[in-house]
Amino acid sequence: MITSLNNPQVKRILHLNQKTKARRQEGLFVAEGEKMFLEAPVSWIDRVYVSEEYVPQAGAAEKLSCVSSETVGSSVFRQMSDTCTPQGVLTVLKTPVYGADDLLSHSMEHAPLFLILEDIQDPGNLGSMIRSGEGAGVDGVLLTKTCADVTSPKAVRATMGSVYRIPYLWIENIEEAGRILRPLGVKLYAAYLKGGEDYDRMDYSHGCAFLIGNEGKGLTLEAVNEADKRIRIPMCGRVESLNAAMAASILMYEAARQRREKHTMYP
Repeated sequence: MITSLNNPQVKRILHLNQKTKARRQEGLFVAEGEKMFLEAPVSWIDRVYVSEEYVPQAGAAEKLSCVSSETVGSSVFRQMSDTCTPQGVLTVLKTPVYGADDLLSHSMEHAPLFLILEDIQDPGNLGSMIRSGEGAGVDGVLLTKTCADVTSPKAVRATMGSVYRIPYLWIENIEEAGRILRPLGVKLYAAYLKGGEDYDRMDYSHGCAFLIGNEGKGLTLEAVNEADKRIRIPMCGRVESLNAAMAASILMYEAARQRREKHTMYP
């Protein structure tokens, strides 16, 4: 059992939790909680750490027997945890590496739906968008390299497991996203407060991608100019804009609604 904060494995976890550079260099990230452990693909798991007080729930004990694990003293585990109330299990996972083909693999089966993110800074927003994206049926997420790290502890928690199932691709800029997606007939829709049509007046039943910009500044002019259409979410009162994750969810679920209706009407 690990009982010292000076243990090299403990120091490694702390670095992975705190440093984007460490996660990228090692190709690893950390996911906390039993749900994240249970949903993690076994092939991704590098090692699991459990608190000496941890009592596995249904399914967790069986999965623990199939992977490499270490027991950690309670006080040390609390230091390793990135949360205020640790759940007693912490999973170290191999970071997936996706290419464009991973995002486009199902594009011939249905009208593809993507989310394109530019300079999203809040990892909680980023994780929430990935989670909402899975719920709405997106095929993948494209992120500019100025976005927050998908594998940061806060982002991973916010995905609630969707990080295991939604492929994501790092891109230089929105122009690169256009080069990847337009050959599939995908249209780019920019969420843009300064102009464009109301979002619910557009047809998203074909291949499409929504562009969401920085929480404070929105999309850059270069990104807006790359889009095929500019759309806006109407506001009442004195509200100027919505949280980026909320706006993304509204748009993705409108696309999902339209596609369900079309499928119902034309089976």
